[in-house]
Amino acid sequence: MDHRLAEQGDALTGVEMFAGLEPDVRQRVIAAAVPRTYRKGQILFVEHDPGDSLIILRRGAIAVFRTAPTGERAVLTVVRPPDVLGEVSLLDALTRSASAEAIEDSQALALSRVAFIDLVHSNPRILDAVMRSVGALIRRLTEQNADHVFLDLPGRVAKTLVRLAGESQAPMITIELNQSQLAEMAGGSRQSVNQAIGSFASRGWLRTEGRRIVVTDVSALRRRAGMADK
Repeated sequence: MDHRLAEQGDALTGVEMFAGLEPDVRQRVIAAAVPRTYRKGQILFVEHDPGDSLIILRRGAIAVFRTAPTGERAVLTVVRPPDVLGEVSLLDALTRSASAEAIEDSQALALSRVAFIDLVHSNPRILDAVMRSVGALIRRLTEQNADHVFLDLPGRVAKTLVRLAGESQAPMITIELNQSQLAEMAGGSRQSVNQAIGSFASRGWLRTEGRRIVVTDVSALRRRAGMADK
């Protein structure tokens, strides 16, 4: 579903990949991009689809996941504004390496690969930002792989919740993610993840409100995940 976003302004504000561009170049990028709206539960693309666009997320949240032959899903990351997704396919011109689903009503800009390559040719420094983005992706996947080796499931659940909480300093942080999605991110069964959530709730670290999780003690979750407290 496509439509023009109201009050678009500079839609690239906060997007690191485009931070170094001159204002007129940023406006050209915005003009070349196509606004898109995704309903909660809508699939943006699936594995092996053509990697023909970069998605610049403006509102909402997108889960990036892989699907096993058995149908089980493993969520690799949840993308929130002002992050982007799909940059790997833009670089290697291959098909999508993962699928993406809107887990909240979302709005985004889609920049075609043709427009993106033209932008890189005219502004080579943007390639540095793209490479940093890909490097961060590789580091995140490497860390997730290590977590499956060194952390037990409750530790992985705690670390996933910390990541989803982000940099918020609020005393209570609401995470719009149900326990099935959390299980996909932590790499465990829903029953086991439910048990971990129940254990954390009994300790006063969080509470559940329907399909939401309200984190009340991020520091405790960080310690359970073996992460240095801030």
